[in-house]
Amino acid sequence: MKRGMRVPYTSGTRIVLVSVHTGREAAIDSARLVIGRLLAAGFVVRVLDTEAREVGCSGVEVVCCEPEAAKDAEMMIVLGGDGSLLRSAEVARPAGTPLFAVNLGHVGFLAEAEVENLEAAVDSLVAGRYDVEERLTIDVVARQNGTLIADTWALNEATVEKRDRMLEVVAEIDGRPLSRWGCDGVICATPTGSTAYAFSAGGPVVWPEVEALLMVPISAHALFAKPLVVSPRSTLAVEILPETPGGVLWCDGRRRFDLPAGTRVEVRRSDTPVRLARIQGLEHTGAPFTDRLVAKFELPVQGWRGRVRP
Repeated sequence: MKRGMRVPYTSGTRIVLVSVHTGREAAIDSARLVIGRLLAAGFVVRVLDTEAREVGCSGVEVVCCEPEAAKDAEMMIVLGGDGSLLRSAEVARPAGTPLFAVNLGHVGFLAEAEVENLEAAVDSLVAGRYDVEERLTIDVVARQNGTLIADTWALNEATVEKRDRMLEVVAEIDGRPLSRWGCDGVICATPTGSTAYAFSAGGPVVWPEVEALLMVPISAHALFAKPLVVSPRSTLAVEILPETPGGVLWCDGRRRFDLPAGTRVEVRRSDTPVRLARIQGLEHTGAPFTDRLVAKFELPVQGWRGRVRP
């Protein structure tokens, strides 16, 4: 993760794309507040055509829900939960547009702001008081006997999962076989995804600035079935053995591909990161990752006294 990158913007027209979880009334109300403040500050505000009717704001530019929507935009503001941010990343990532997420979901681990400090956060964005960090993503390719089945990417994880019965797979690191597992699946995750599905499956928490890839077996029937943390330059592979049932590939829980028996899935670091905007000097934003863990997982820290000072 690259930290502290300043985002240049000109004194000319500033464009922001706003996306909202339209299934939540609170998110729609928050989106209208954000749009109103941005329009008043002289921004051009874009809204996705799939959300425009529910948002119902005048003065906005309605754009198609595709990567071109984020072209030339200074930022994409997302109002929802982590699922909303993952959906928005599909639009923002190709254009290199930073995402700023406001949590209106449950955990909201990727969110930068909570709804209670929304107005102050927008004011900071208008004033340009934010940095951008880059989060590692992965490229995911699946083939069966040379036939391409999937060519996609993920911010959190790519998961090979069973459809009905347990899978038999062989895991591989950098072209060398590691172990054979009978399992419910295998997760290949990024540091960002270490607190998502990989965490639930028993994987380690990896700080975002650590450049690494994770492989986490799911309910494996094997003596050696521990989570693995490998170099970001490594290539991870999972082969579904031909004599076992096929499976399913999920990327970020959004993109699904059926995997016939004999499929090989390869995962490697992508050259295209996801960029996240971080507010400067605003309470409860830009917090250290340790503080985010404590807050989001409600970890007990009673009794902590901190470093002994001379």
